[in-house]
Amino acid sequence: MILFPAIDLIDGKVVRLERGDRSRMTVYSDDPAAMARSFVEQGAAWVHVVDLSSAFEEDEAARAANASAIRAICQVEGLSVDVGGGVRSLERIEELAELECKRIAIGTPIVRDPEFARQAAAEFGDLLVADVAARDGEVKVNGWREGAALRLEDVVEQLASWGFRHLVYTDIARDGMQTGIDAAAYRRVAQLAGFPVVASGGISTLEDIRALAALGPQVIEGAITGRALYEGAFTLGEALAASGKGA
Repeated sequence: MILFPAIDLIDGKVVRLERGDRSRMTVYSDDPAAMARSFVEQGAAWVHVVDLSSAFEEDEAARAANASAIRAICQVEGLSVDVGGGVRSLERIEELAELECKRIAIGTPIVRDPEFARQAAAEFGDLLVADVAARDGEVKVNGWREGAALRLEDVVEQLASWGFRHLVYTDIARDGMQTGIDAAAYRRVAQLAGFPVVASGGISTLEDIRALAALGPQVIEGAITGRALYEGAFTLGEALAASGKGA
């Protein structure tokens, strides 16, 4: 199981939100590249980066600060970067691919612009990740601010036919809340998709990470951890060991 420490970016700063709420933000660092380097030093091979300023369609200065941070993170040696947030054009995918991002996530277009999503999956294949978030079974888009009037099942079931082979599923009600994971939900989503899932939202203890790893590689490809890591619930080395990767 891949463990992805998370770097969520707003205005070039490392932040975490509670349930995706922009007004409930904690800033952890103003040097994202230094944070990424520290993850590598502690044994991480991957990092999950989210450009929240682009996802929230914030002003040009905030988006530019995030773009600079992403470039710097991509230059950290020994680190594979999984990046998403506001990726809504083939040009943006190409820009991120040129930075040598190893995975690029698209979310809102899967619902709002399915023709683009299908075209992107066909063109970029394994580079792309479907980023699906839901609350109470309803898919949310545009930085989780809007309902899509679609059930989670309806969205996930079509991904494989479009060419997606990677999926991040976020349980919005648990994201940033350290409330623990819903193992049954990830098992169900993986079954619907037909391929394993990267789990996001709610990880609060090492036992949560062990429980995800225990679901096996047919269900869980990886897990994203953010607030629990930043607030000292466990160290990255401990999390990597719990995931089966070691430090």
